[in-house]
Formats: sequence, C-alpha cells, structure tokens
Amino acid sequence: GSRTRSKVVGIGRNYADHIQEMGSETPAAPLMFLKPNTSVIGPGDPVMLPSFSDQISYEAELAVVIGRICKDVPLERVDDVVFGYTCANDLTARDVQKTDDQWARAKGFDTSCPIGPWIETDLDPENLTVRGSLDGELRQDGSTSDMIWGARELVAYVSQAFTLLPGDVILTGTPAGVGLITDGQRYDVEIEGIGRLSNPARR
Repeated sequence: GSRTRSKVVGIGRNYADHIQEMGSETPAAPLMFLKPNTSVIGPGDPVMLPSFSDQISYEAELAVVIGRICKDVPLERVDDVVFGYTCANDLTARDVQKTDDQWARAKGFDTSCPIGPWIETDLDPENLTVRGSLDGELRQDGSTSDMIWGARELVAYVSQAFTLLPGDVILTGTPAGVGLITDGQRYDVEIEGIGRLSNPARR
C-alpha cells in the first residue's frame, strides 16, 4: 500500500524564506538526503515520535512520484518519467539534526515520511500553493513558484546521482513556517490540485 518499493530522496533548503528562518546558507546546488522506505506511512497513520528527540518538526512538501526507470534525465524529458504528484510531510528531529553530522537519523526515523492521500497524475507542479496546518491552525503558506529549484529541475538533478525506479519519491523542500509537533497534535499538508494529507503524532 503506502510503502514505496525503493527510496525517498529529500531536498533540503529549497525555499529562501525557510533558509532565512533556519539561519542557514543557500546551497550552491540542491542538497540531497535519503529517507528509508521504513519512514513512509500513509494518510491518517500516526507519526510515532521517537524517544531520542524532543524537537520533532513538521515540513509540508510537494512530492514527485517516479513512474519509469530512468537515469540522467534531461529537463525536457522529465514529464515522461514522472507518474504524478502528492503531498508529503518531511518530519525532522531538529535537536538530532544539530548534533549528528549526517541527517539520516534526524530525517529517516520510522514514520518520518507521511505521503498521500493519492497521486495526482495530471498536474503542473510549477505554481501550486503548499499549506500546512497544526491542529487546524495555518502554519505554512507557500507556493512551489518560490522554490529555488523547481520540481522538474530536481528530478533531472537527482537522476544524475541515482537511478530512479517506479514508485521512488522525491521531496521538493518546504516553505517557511516550520515548527514543532507534540503528542496528540495533528498536522495537515494541503497542496493545490492534489488534496490534503493529515497525520496525528503519538509519543
């Protein structure tokens, strides 16, 4: 069902306003990380807050779902290899992200990658509102037009490093407004033209 067969490739720092709020530098090229398939859950599934972190943050993101095996995809061929688009929440342990040199644990823990509610196959990803709400209160409100690297550029770039397989997912980064989620709270990711992904958090 909701588990991807292969990999989730995340992109960090792809919205200028989010880079500012985190006090980070704008990367010279897209910053990639992997989330394992054990991180993936579906709509309504609980995010299990890990024991090793007290600072789990939500991140509303547009997700690209790959439809064909591909490698070194030129920009003008990206639409041929994309199956569709969906919503994702790139949950991140902020305290662990600061202490660990690599982001594997901070971004790859079990249940850290809710994806859904379905895949929209007929959609232009370049100018979509991306919103996130914590317990119904709007926290993130951005547009994919604000991305430093657009969704199609990211697919082309990621495919230089990795052979992409059907069902692979690329997360495209998050707009400003990130914050912490605690036990019993719920986060909703809503993307124009796709729908809403909602997940509760449990300790």
